[in-house]
Amino acid sequence: MIITDIVPKRKKLSALYIDGEFAMKLDTETLLASRYSIGSEIDDEQLKELIEKSSEKRAKERALWLISYRDHSKKELEQKVRKASDDESARKAVERMEELGLVDDEKFARRYAEELIYTKHLSVRGARYKLTEKGIDKELADEILEELDPDPREHIQIIIERKYKNALSDEKGKRRCIAALQRMGYSWSDINAVIGEYFEDEYI
Repeated sequence: MIITDIVPKRKKLSALYIDGEFAMKLDTETLLASRYSIGSEIDDEQLKELIEKSSEKRAKERALWLISYRDHSKKELEQKVRKASDDESARKAVERMEELGLVDDEKFARRYAEELIYTKHLSVRGARYKLTEKGIDKELADEILEELDPDPREHIQIIIERKYKNALSDEKGKRRCIAALQRMGYSWSDINAVIGEYFEDEYI
């Protein structure tokens, strides 16, 4: 097979033409580093290797771009990188980010858990679900949440004061408040106890 043309395209890609026909788009830097040029011969094995190198480089660039915006867990980052590359390239890219210290599940989990508990005021159960959804090991999630040891009733009160205090004046508002708190993972006993503080008796 003969490379008959290499045409620069957008997003640091180049169109590769083989035997007069368009073959694929590859990373431009990878092509230049490979020393292939118009007129070069290339066999199936060499082409496969070139494609793999191009895909791996693109995957690493996407991983770096994503973590430049915010922290990611390994699972989350790999899922996002996969959207623009093959599974193997995505896996290698994320492993490289971990080697460089740019991805650290424990550090990510601690920061994310604090945000979930102290900013979003999720329950421990709700925060655990969110952490495991990001690919955080359940044991690690439990360890971190146990260290934080949030008071559920204190957080329920904060949520009510911020969003639902006025809604408690009617039955429909109470039900809406309770449903929202239950969706956040809070238990009925804790919800009932806190709402009861706004009345002479516990709300039942």
